[in-house]
Amino acid sequence: MKHLYRNMGMAVICISLSLTGCKESFLEPDPLSFFEPTSTFTTESGLSAALAQVDRNLKLCWASGQDKMAIFNQFHFSDMLLLGTGNAASFTDMNASLQPSTVGTVELNDQNEHQIYWYWNQGYQGIKYANTVLQYAPQVKGLDEKVLHEYMGRAYFHRSFRYYSLTHEFGNVPLITKLPESAKKNYSSCSRTEILKMIEGNMEKAVEWVPDQAPGSYTQAYPGGSVNKAACRILLAKIYMANYKFDKALEQLNEIEKAGYKLMEKPFGEEVQTRAPETWYITRNVIWDLHRHENVFKSENKELIYGLSNSGNFLSDYRSMRAFMPFFYDGKVHNPGGGQALANNSFASSDWASNADWLHAAGRGIGSRRPSPWSQFGLWSIEGKTDKQDLRHNSEVGNWLRMEDLTYNHNDTKKPDKDGIIWYGKKLRLYDDSGNILCEDTIRRWYNVPLYKLYANDVDRGNNRTDSQYNGVTKGSIGDMYFYRFAEVLLLRAECYIYLKQNDKAREELNKIRRRANCDVLYEGNVTIDDVFDERARELYIEEWRHDKLVRASYDLVHTQIPDRNGIVYTLDGIEKSQGIEKNGGSYWFQRVTRYGSYNDGVLYTPNGDKTNYYYTMGKQNVFWPIPEAAITANSKGVLWQNYGYQGYDPNIPVWDNYEEAIADE
Repeated sequence: MKHLYRNMGMAVICISLSLTGCKESFLEPDPLSFFEPTSTFTTESGLSAALAQVDRNLKLCWASGQDKMAIFNQFHFSDMLLLGTGNAASFTDMNASLQPSTVGTVELNDQNEHQIYWYWNQGYQGIKYANTVLQYAPQVKGLDEKVLHEYMGRAYFHRSFRYYSLTHEFGNVPLITKLPESAKKNYSSCSRTEILKMIEGNMEKAVEWVPDQAPGSYTQAYPGGSVNKAACRILLAKIYMANYKFDKALEQLNEIEKAGYKLMEKPFGEEVQTRAPETWYITRNVIWDLHRHENVFKSENKELIYGLSNSGNFLSDYRSMRAFMPFFYDGKVHNPGGGQALANNSFASSDWASNADWLHAAGRGIGSRRPSPWSQFGLWSIEGKTDKQDLRHNSEVGNWLRMEDLTYNHNDTKKPDKDGIIWYGKKLRLYDDSGNILCEDTIRRWYNVPLYKLYANDVDRGNNRTDSQYNGVTKGSIGDMYFYRFAEVLLLRAECYIYLKQNDKAREELNKIRRRANCDVLYEGNVTIDDVFDERARELYIEEWRHDKLVRASYDLVHTQIPDRNGIVYTLDGIEKSQGIEKNGGSYWFQRVTRYGSYNDGVLYTPNGDKTNYYYTMGKQNVFWPIPEAAITANSKGVLWQNYGYQGYDPNIPVWDNYEEAIADE
């Protein structure tokens, strides 16, 4: 009998499940598809294809195939990233404008520019595929118990990761652990604490069942189910931390080191220069090599724990340079003589010059997302000392690119100005000698970036001599990326030591990372939770799911009653009911985004010359995102929990306080 899989009122789009192994056609969305589970998932190839899809869904957080990426949200709702493009007042004024009705129903294409619906929809998509494996794996004939458990363990990883994320993004959410056979429209939400309890048990099984993978044994061939034991240990450690079991978390993290994973401390793998080394040369260093897509799966790379394959037939565009680099190739960035500053000249252009080729050195950015001022400047000061050697913030070796490092290359700069000065080849300036600003929009067009995190060899564009675009990972490129690497193990251990009041050990974990980055300033005194999240910001920019980590830490600080660096001790009501005065109220997440992230501090935003002025704001209630109105409406015979501070909030809405009862109700 055929079944039409619906999300049972969860507003999840169906995807084609007519599987013939792991083929690209399986990965393409088909919202009108039917499938026959009993014939599809009774083979091992069908299980592998389902795991391939759920792996791919993780990759799409970055490699979306378009300029908008879901990872934006993790950093928008943090201290590190701000919107740079126009037509998005409702995404700058989050405090006033974010509501269930403004979440939208289109992934990565919302009129409000945020990607909240992506996290809801793709979260439940991933759960669907994991549930598929868990339900049908025991029915595959000839599958021995060891292999069966490997499939189930990897499925537990994927389902647990989605629920771990959903509970830190939306709080109380529906718990779905089975493939329904008919439409269910009367779901109730389940308590986030109960969901965390359930996935803890699931991941303990996953750690037992999923096999080890020796460090450096990865290949670029997509393995179908690439989750290994070390990846399971990291996720279990994070869940233990969410459940306040810090000793247990440390046990898992220590086992990862015992397995042979470690920081890469010397250059390795393939040496990759930019396509314009005469313009911007990279002095080879371990930080640059570590973040080259070409080196992620190299056998020398003992830092990689879990990677996402993104090349060949499985390539999805990751336009990192286009999305994150400044939009300086237009007439809104001037030279002191009054003309345009920069041009994106193709190799075939008569104006192309090997020592002024910023297109192929830094990409064709559009500045849609820009780093906060703190993440460019204040972050790099440690205990009042600015670290000039940190390879992650170092322009001398080429890893970090400042606007003042660029040189004028537009034709306008070849003409003498009124004082007879030719600006071509000279360093860019933000102000002329009279103090007049030379950039009309410093939000989108003037900021510094970690080039080592954003640069990618755009093979197809770069090989086309007449192409004036250079965007990142596109056709023909290698775009493999990290999901977990060993540096995060050290950062998680440091955080656990903070909660366990073992400050010396926390400081040493942070200094291990700083020494690898060649820092000349190390932590010397007591370290705080803020030092941990500062170091995470330096090390894991555009890698980690930062919003989720800040929310989890908000709960940990309430539980331990350990103050942050400003002496604030947090309360549960501060997180869940936005209590506390502005200066020291709300959650730890709220304090980070407002003290460091430029929210609520009067940063003016005037997009694209628009005469409407906006301000970046964030409310205490935005620690959790609103449950999408589409999901609430589709669940027409039940009532889903809505978070405090949003339309539809009602403390009397019933929530399952026992996950086993929620499962029984399915």
